[in-house]
Amino acid sequence: MEMKIIKRDGTIVDFDENKIKVAIGKANNEVRGREKVNKEQIQEIVDYIKDLGKKRILVEDVQDIIEEKLMEFDKYQLAKKYITYRYTRELVRKANTTDQSIKELIDGESEYWNTENSNKNARVVTTQRDYLAGITSTDITRRFLLPEDIVKAHDEGIIHFHDADYFAQNALHNCDLINLEDMLQNGTNINGVMIEKPHKFLTAMTIATQIITAVTSSQYGGATVTMTHLAPFARYSYEKYLEKYKERGLSEAQCVKFAKEDLKKEIQDGVQTFQYQINSMTTTNGQSPFLSVCLYLGETKEYKEELAMIIEEILNQRILGMKNEKGVYITPAFPKLLYVLEEDNIHKDSKYWYLTELAAKCTAKRMVPDYISEKVMLQLKKNEFGEGECYPCMGCRSFLTPDRNISRGNVAKAKNYVEGKGKYYGRFNQGVVTINLVDVALSSGQDMDKFWQIFEDRLELCHRALQARHERLSKATSDVAPILWQYGALARLDKGESIHDLLHGGYSTISLGYAGLYECVKYMTGDSHTDNGKGKEFGLAVMQKMNDKCKEWKEAEDIDYSVYGTPIESTTYKFAKCLKKRFGTVEGITDRNYITNSYHVPVFEEIDAFTKLKLESEFQRLSPGGAISYIETPNLQNNLDVVIQMIEFIYDNIMYAELNTKSDYCQECGYDGEILIDDNLEWYCPNCGNRNHDTLNVARRTCGYIGSNFWNKGRTQEIKERVLHIDNKDDE
Repeated sequence: MEMKIIKRDGTIVDFDENKIKVAIGKANNEVRGREKVNKEQIQEIVDYIKDLGKKRILVEDVQDIIEEKLMEFDKYQLAKKYITYRYTRELVRKANTTDQSIKELIDGESEYWNTENSNKNARVVTTQRDYLAGITSTDITRRFLLPEDIVKAHDEGIIHFHDADYFAQNALHNCDLINLEDMLQNGTNINGVMIEKPHKFLTAMTIATQIITAVTSSQYGGATVTMTHLAPFARYSYEKYLEKYKERGLSEAQCVKFAKEDLKKEIQDGVQTFQYQINSMTTTNGQSPFLSVCLYLGETKEYKEELAMIIEEILNQRILGMKNEKGVYITPAFPKLLYVLEEDNIHKDSKYWYLTELAAKCTAKRMVPDYISEKVMLQLKKNEFGEGECYPCMGCRSFLTPDRNISRGNVAKAKNYVEGKGKYYGRFNQGVVTINLVDVALSSGQDMDKFWQIFEDRLELCHRALQARHERLSKATSDVAPILWQYGALARLDKGESIHDLLHGGYSTISLGYAGLYECVKYMTGDSHTDNGKGKEFGLAVMQKMNDKCKEWKEAEDIDYSVYGTPIESTTYKFAKCLKKRFGTVEGITDRNYITNSYHVPVFEEIDAFTKLKLESEFQRLSPGGAISYIETPNLQNNLDVVIQMIEFIYDNIMYAELNTKSDYCQECGYDGEILIDDNLEWYCPNCGNRNHDTLNVARRTCGYIGSNFWNKGRTQEIKERVLHIDNKDDE
């Protein structure tokens, strides 16, 4: 009977005694005289292992036996050398993966690196520098910072430990709402330079872009600012213009007229500056800031008119777009716009209905803004006093839980803190770990009892991984990122002060992500979670289980765990490949190159827009830490009534949703219709056949943000298979 060796990666090979002799021999060469073993002693060790009579034995157990036998021979120095050799081999084994990753990145021939992030160009040196640092961080994370079972589960696609490429640094968090009001009104500091309160709108907008770039260079996730914080500076500019014309002796009517004209021009210049700066600046992450901008009239009463002017200009300039290298206006990826629907702008007789009409035109042309329903959000997001709150998401979809710090005081030491009022700007997310729900289902073999047990175990695995994220961040002090923790973006802590208090009590969140609800439900019940029957019932039960676990962890640890519909851009492909490797091809479950994002209706399932949004609203309610729903549309630029109809439906039925339109351009022939995908998942211009990515401008919604640097095969197949949720035949 031949003995088999089980290697570290799980593969099984024949026992080869020569490998043992070579390993001991190499250690033997490192010692002298009596410390050496002779050939007979080496053979004795080999024979001892063979005589164990095991059918299979772990390679680690073989190495342990060798160490024990060497010490039995009193060869302690030799045993030490062998242990060193064993450890060195382990490092080399793990380093080889890192070396290969670096080589593939630099060579520029890796599909993974070229499509890892649809907003990053891996050929650009700034991006390569970020990726090189990320490879090193991932290597350190895997070898030293995470337990082996978590690393193994991540590798096998059982869970996904997000942003390991930033985890080696204990100071980096995920996403946040930047407290621009505090920084602009009370001053800040960027790179050791004091920035005092600006006194005009254009200056404030310029400083805002500098703050955004500095902040997003000190984190790895998306950030959100609100234009409400810029509105007072429009008032300051107007007052300066008014005073200027009064000093010239003009009439009151003339002063007002000319001051308004000057203010309008300054707002145009300020918005243009903001848009150019955000899209031309590069953060330390090698990309433009992942920025969302909130447009919410209800955030202010005093400066509502100025805010309306700013919103109008932002929408007008976004409709225009930005020029590509050919001088043609195309859809920019950033910033993402968040338009809040409310009583003052949702009805045709509302004062600010004209802004909603403009937003609809912008959505049809440029895929933004996305829409937050104040009405629904006030029902879902209630603070500790039972009062509804409305506020933007951090980045593309990550929503804070209602502020539980109202009665706790000003833990962040913000200068714009108001006693007894909910606070959202300045709060942040600690990070994400995602559970692969499809793997839970397939591992159960459709046994319901087994499913819930495996689910319980996997959730606890995610819990431990999230605890690792929290513990790593809890070691940070305010000195590691002064712009965040000392100068107002998130807090104004003292130098050297720990950020620990900001990680507890609900000031920040930490996210349990999930992916593949559709495939999970389909495998376990035979139905989609869209069936309004047993499939939907089971899907809601899965979602509720995750919420229950987050509540349990939160109560035990005073850490704000929250269920989060993960935007798995590249991970959707990774999970799909891992599932095929572990379970083979299961029809309707693992036979694609992607799995479905979060709770979404699968992209290939025929469903109308209204039914989809209404159904997904029930699941969005159970994803309080973050989620966004969407509808896929044809070109609606000539059918704005449909866009308006969808916006009104969103206001009444779902908290957060977006419309995925098309906005492409071929530089070779000037075609500005939809760039298509062939059966080999290659992009091409249907007008001239151009397939060169460098001369195709393609913009598609990718997990909340707009992507424009193309995608991996899994995401490309998902984009290709998206069905339309709105019939636009009358417009064709």
